Amino acid sequence: MIRPSDDDHPREECGVFGIACHPDAASHTALGLHALQHRGQEAAGIVACDRGQFHSHRGQGQVGDNFGNEAVIRKLPGSLAIGHVRYATTGETALRNVQPLFGDFEFGPLALAHNGNLTNGLALRRQLVRRGCLFQSTTDTEVIIHLIAISLYSTVEDRVIDALRQVEGAYSLVVLTGDSVIGVRDPLGIRPLVLGRLPGGAWIVASESCALDIVGAEFVRDVEPGELVILNESGIRSVKPFVAQRQRFCIFEYVYFARPDSVVEGADVYEARKRIGRELAREAPVAADMVIPVPDSGVPAALGFAAEAGLPFELGIVRNHYVGRTFIEPTDSIRHLGVRLKHNANRSQLAGKRVVLVDDSIVRGTTSTKIVAMVRNAGAREVHMRVSSPPTTHSCYYGIDTPERSQLLAAAHDVAQMARLIGVDSLAFVSIDGLYRAVGEPGRDPARPRYCDACFTGDYPVALTDQGQGRENYALSFMTEGH
Repeated sequence: MIRPSDDDHPREECGVFGIACHPDAASHTALGLHALQHRGQEAAGIVACDRGQFHSHRGQGQVGDNFGNEAVIRKLPGSLAIGHVRYATTGETALRNVQPLFGDFEFGPLALAHNGNLTNGLALRRQLVRRGCLFQSTTDTEVIIHLIAISLYSTVEDRVIDALRQVEGAYSLVVLTGDSVIGVRDPLGIRPLVLGRLPGGAWIVASESCALDIVGAEFVRDVEPGELVILNESGIRSVKPFVAQRQRFCIFEYVYFARPDSVVEGADVYEARKRIGRELAREAPVAADMVIPVPDSGVPAALGFAAEAGLPFELGIVRNHYVGRTFIEPTDSIRHLGVRLKHNANRSQLAGKRVVLVDDSIVRGTTSTKIVAMVRNAGAREVHMRVSSPPTTHSCYYGIDTPERSQLLAAAHDVAQMARLIGVDSLAFVSIDGLYRAVGEPGRDPARPRYCDACFTGDYPVALTDQGQGRENYALSFMTEGH
């Protein structure tokens, strides 16, 4: 669960990167993980393969903390590598949960990194424990490892497919074997995974296209839902072993999670966010003097809102980008400073003004309340908040760290009540149809929605098998670490 001292946003739980057939595979993986750092800041790991021999380095902290030393990279030789950045949730931040996970199997060594969440992971874990499997971590990723290990199929590829036929949920995987990197995406394509290629012929799979840009790779295409891509010296091979299903990509990637310079599912994220802002301005206009974003995630939507509304765009809040990880768990003596650690009001722009404050989401409302108070204290005459996503009314079970539903502000209050609690003169969210229009759809078809939007609608596209145990029991049993 989100810790009280963290920003009041949903949290993506990790990013993955894999590269095949490059002599500097580990260094390229480290660069790719730098580009994916926004998807997880608590831990990072790389496993490389050199002619069948595996080498790994995993550690707590950011990518630069672990792989900024050239000596570390030199200890990861080989032309194949996979990497992972992780955002920790409830429970211990332990090295045993840092991915990629790896081990020696009957068929040889294998490593695996996972973005997403298994909704039947607890049920499978209990079955595996009854069979005598010994778990070394508290992550549901290890369930996949054990399913691969006990599979009766002969090839690694078939063992992976066999394992994934038994799991439910959302996932993008990178798998490292003695001679290949395998990228896999769940049959509904909820979590992102892209395919790229370097000029020399090396192939890459990564959570976002920005990880291709940093190493100079060409974006080839998105890995398709339910597809395995096998990358090795023979080139690339595609396998689609699962029953085809209607895609349900996570729409919140467009709103917040993906980096604005990424392209996901064929759409430019930055332009999509600007279009969301335009939709919001059309749906919820307001008389004001300026539009200001909650930086940094609110900037593109605020630009779109300002352009559509014909209002000046100003940086009324300045973000401190140099707040270290020291402040992830601030001491009691400074916890009351709250949002001021990262944001400060630009008084010269705000005094006496009617302000439209644009943010990407409201989850619990704690940070929004503090930001609104800060803007008012800086002299703003009116504060109107506009949000570039619909109200978050349901928890996510597919790999996004969100609070219990009882902690979601929109689950218990209507918009007018939320406005009073946050302290704004008016509050409006983009509609679900407006959000769909901004990403290229005519609107949301309730019978056949194009995206996974469960956090806004409660329409969960994959069975929540483990929820029969209760979400809290599920979290405590798995420690919900490192998905």
